[in-house]
Amino acid sequence: MSETSPRPRPDAAEHRRLAESAASSAPWRQWGPYVAGRQWGTVREDYSAGGDAWDSFPFDHAYARAYRWGEDGLGAVCDRFGFVNLGLALWNRRDPILKERLFGLANGEGNHGEDVKEHFWALDCTPTHSWMQWLYRYPQAEYPYAQLRAENAARGRDEREYELADTGVLAENRFFDVLTTYAKVSPDDLCMTVTATNHGPDPAPLEIIPQLWLRNTWSWGRDDRRSTITPFDGAGSERGFAAVALPHQHLGTVHLAAEGSPEVMFCDNETNQLKLFGTGMNATRYTKDGINDHVVHGVRDAVNARRGGTKVGFRYVFDAVAPGETVTLRLRLSAAPPDDQTFGAEFADTLATRRAEADEFYAGVIHPGLDAADTHVARRAYAGLLWGKQLYRYDVEQWLEGDPAEPPPPAARGQADGRNLHWQHLSLADVISMPDEWEYPWFAAWDTAFHTIPLAHVDPAFAKEQLVLMCREWAMHPNGQLPAYEWDFGDVNPPVHAWAAWHVYRIDGYRDSAFLIRIFTKLLLNFSWWVNRQDAAGLNLFEGGFLGMDNIGLFNRSAPLPPGFRLEQSDATSWMAFYAQQMFKIALELSRHDSAWDDTATKFLEHFLQIARAMSSFGSRNISLWHETDGFYYDVLVEPDGRAHPMRVRSMVGLLPLLGATEVPRWMEDECPGVGERLRWLQRRRPGLVGPLLTESTAEGAGGGQRRLLSMVDPARLRRILERMFDPEEFWSPYGVRSLSKAYTEPVSFEFHGQSTSIEYEPGESRTGMFGGNSNWRGPVWFPVNVLLADKLRTYGRHFGDSFTIEIPTGSGQQKTLTQAADLIDGGLTALFRPVDGRRPADGNRIEASDDPLWAEHPTFCEFFDGDTGEGLGATHQTGWTALVAHLLNPRLPPDPRTQGWA
Repeated sequence: MSETSPRPRPDAAEHRRLAESAASSAPWRQWGPYVAGRQWGTVREDYSAGGDAWDSFPFDHAYARAYRWGEDGLGAVCDRFGFVNLGLALWNRRDPILKERLFGLANGEGNHGEDVKEHFWALDCTPTHSWMQWLYRYPQAEYPYAQLRAENAARGRDEREYELADTGVLAENRFFDVLTTYAKVSPDDLCMTVTATNHGPDPAPLEIIPQLWLRNTWSWGRDDRRSTITPFDGAGSERGFAAVALPHQHLGTVHLAAEGSPEVMFCDNETNQLKLFGTGMNATRYTKDGINDHVVHGVRDAVNARRGGTKVGFRYVFDAVAPGETVTLRLRLSAAPPDDQTFGAEFADTLATRRAEADEFYAGVIHPGLDAADTHVARRAYAGLLWGKQLYRYDVEQWLEGDPAEPPPPAARGQADGRNLHWQHLSLADVISMPDEWEYPWFAAWDTAFHTIPLAHVDPAFAKEQLVLMCREWAMHPNGQLPAYEWDFGDVNPPVHAWAAWHVYRIDGYRDSAFLIRIFTKLLLNFSWWVNRQDAAGLNLFEGGFLGMDNIGLFNRSAPLPPGFRLEQSDATSWMAFYAQQMFKIALELSRHDSAWDDTATKFLEHFLQIARAMSSFGSRNISLWHETDGFYYDVLVEPDGRAHPMRVRSMVGLLPLLGATEVPRWMEDECPGVGERLRWLQRRRPGLVGPLLTESTAEGAGGGQRRLLSMVDPARLRRILERMFDPEEFWSPYGVRSLSKAYTEPVSFEFHGQSTSIEYEPGESRTGMFGGNSNWRGPVWFPVNVLLADKLRTYGRHFGDSFTIEIPTGSGQQKTLTQAADLIDGGLTALFRPVDGRRPADGNRIEASDDPLWAEHPTFCEFFDGDTGEGLGATHQTGWTALVAHLLNPRLPPDPRTQGWA
């Protein structure tokens, strides 16, 4: 493909469905994998005084307690409003409860924070969810809930997590692989198959119980409408299926048919108050745990003999599944009543057709030049990303008020420091791309921005919708702040939305200017919030706080400093320079077609220049964030009397000034003359301000003989930073750039306000409890910032060409251009998933590194990666930002296909 040719538009069946289904309300998007992997332990389900969400609604309550805001399940699907849910329950005749949801440790139960203790994988998915597959690995022995809790509680932070495989229950492959597949005949007609294969050496029993249930919307005193699931009159063993009907006010009548003669069990999605709390009165005789008690404990009257309720299960019993044997069951969810043809030829044809269409779709998305291993990783990345679309319902005002039918909320929730008290405008009921389905089953604003890059390859409409959603009036604060995440919407995440919006626009072919205008006008409000709230001294040096990088600092940067102290952050200032540049780029693109945007473009151009001058020359009280002796940028702590102390720790915060680089396109003078004139005025009248505008001569003809780059870092500083960044004894690893220099293998200490704090290089799991101890920015490799750094090195590379080279690795004598340096970072990230001697580095010492194909075929997409070995750490199903690997595996996208373009 030539560099100037537009990307071809595929014409696969799924692409045609997408073309018809841009809006979130489109029929093909009505049903999808929108059910959370975990609803318990979330803030929105926490109505306690203390605000400990894990203790307020623990796993042990989930099977018998109704959720207020959403649902969870195994391989489950629902409508986009979450009214009707369809999922899976399993029982091996040994577990003390039905397996209805994934189990993991609460934050305080593990030595490294919350952690899922199950094995499951999203195998495949199309963007309209016309085809979906999800695999769960179910042990045949009793699930060791107590053992996992006890052993992890006994381990310290210097020890590895105790995993399910360590208990021995998976030895000799004594498990069932339970594969759930969905294929849509039409938008409201969904075929479902469940297959379970015994991989163990002996026969084993299994009960499979598909369940249909209504989200409880009626118990809280705000909406009395309630539907009931009832038997379908036309079903019966003589017709070869059991079935139920559900008339629903919003969805119309929904039917679920189950092939064969399963036992049909009804109960209600209501809390069992007596069992859980020993007090009060149950709203129904047949509570949420009725099917569990009937199946596991043989309580016959735990389910409704009169056959009706808000939850129903279809019980399939297999007394002895032989080794290697696969059992299969089929169901169909449809608006049409079931009949003799429900499981006829159309059912099998639909599964075969949708599978083939998924293959055809991804053949047009994933480059055919990739080998089988890379193609497999890319497709799994897309599958996990699309299965990570989950319904997020949360109305903060109602949550703080409590519900009319429930006891009043504790007074502590409304106090000045109450959680999310200042976010009462936030009211979401949307399908949102989540970081993953268990550890982080909520949106995190900067995560979501990164998700949109790989999403734009498969579903650009959804990618754009996600970026706009974070800026809508029911999400963005009236003051312009974007919500961070549900634990604290008011925390501060890096401002990456403008960068993401530009790349989504670019991946989508530079064609949706309406989207660009829509997101840009909202980001104007957010940019103003940053300027007004995070630059306390008005010096263009910013104090962002948390900024997503958890424990990277010597102390908690979200916590208040003593009165009069101020932390001027290298990364906060870098993020704002980066933000201003991206806004300049978008405004310039808009001004090509409408000169009314000229003034906005010049505003962001000048704002960037002001930030760059403050960052590069002096800081508060003439103290620079740049340390000339060390050749690095640091945070600076400023005392009330003006004394300033550089935090001389080389971490990712000192690399982020590299993000402040963007090209000034050659076409600007001709197509945006107002912007060009203002820049020339600044060059004449404010030459000191335009120092960050670098110019590089080329051998091209008139009008194209210069390349111009806005850069917060001048070439001399750029070289010094990169010398450290590509030094294996500092930041450079075989798998990308570490978040903290390896030079600190021995702790470095700092005295602050009478207290001593320290930091040291930790390549793996965190050994501190800061931010819950469930992530670590003190050494590991993190995908998103590596992608950003590579993106900006490529920008520098386009500007300098072959005239600027550096040693990689530092001291090796091997000279690379900056474009080649960017490729090396991308190559390190993709190397995490490329087998070496048959094993992927990301699998580390986990069971996925086994030679057994049953494990080796399943790559995991982790939250972050060991800075030395590349082993995946943290959340182990984070096909959110780690799905960026699918973006990296594709060759570089072509530049703007128009006559004159830019990247």
